This record gives sequence, C-alpha cells and structure tokens, in this order.
Amino acid sequence: MSLSTHVLDTSAGIPAAGVTLKLARGDLTLFSGETDADGRCAGLRTLSIAAGVYSLRFSVAAYFRARGIALPDPPFLDVVTIDFGIAEADAHYHVPLLVSPFAYSTYRGS
Repeated sequence: MSLSTHVLDTSAGIPAAGVTLKLARGDLTLFSGETDADGRCAGLRTLSIAAGVYSLRFSVAAYFRARGIALPDPPFLDVVTIDFGIAEADAHYHVPLLVSPFAYSTYRGS
C-alpha cells in the first residue's frame, strides 16, 4: 500500500511548502516530515503501510505564521488532524489537504 498527500494553501492559491506533518497509528508516530515546494511529501511514499486506521497531522498555524499571516491567539486552526482508514492493503491512498487560516477540506484523491 502506498500513501501520499498534497497540501494546498487555498487562501493564496499556492502549494503549501514547509508544512510539518506526522503520520500516526494510534499513539505511535510512523513518519515525520515536511512538504516540499509543490506541497507534497515524498517520504510518505517510501513507507510500508498495512490496513488499519491512521492519522495525518498537519501543523498549519506554524505554516501560516511563517508566511507572515497574522493569526489570532490561539489560532482557529493549529494542527489539522485527518483520521482515515486503509481498507485495501494493495491500493494507493492519496489524502490531500486544502487549507486556509479558517477552513480546510480533504477527500480521497487518486
């Protein structure tokens, strides 16, 4: 099974470069990384992942602050967590995040 993500900053219409993210299964962190200039994290594709329930945690407030965006204290969105299930062990799962300082959405991509 392979996993990928793509983070897009919908407030600016650009890929979100430099977003710190973690992949976890329960309390166990399986991967930590950062999005590249295209908003992707190639290191996720190198993991061997089995069927089960996982979480992707994206540090979005830190990303927006690094871009110079003024956020309230505390920010409306600090860490966006996407809990998702892997049912097909031999399939590719793409979990994109579209984010702004006050909203986000996700879906199972291809």
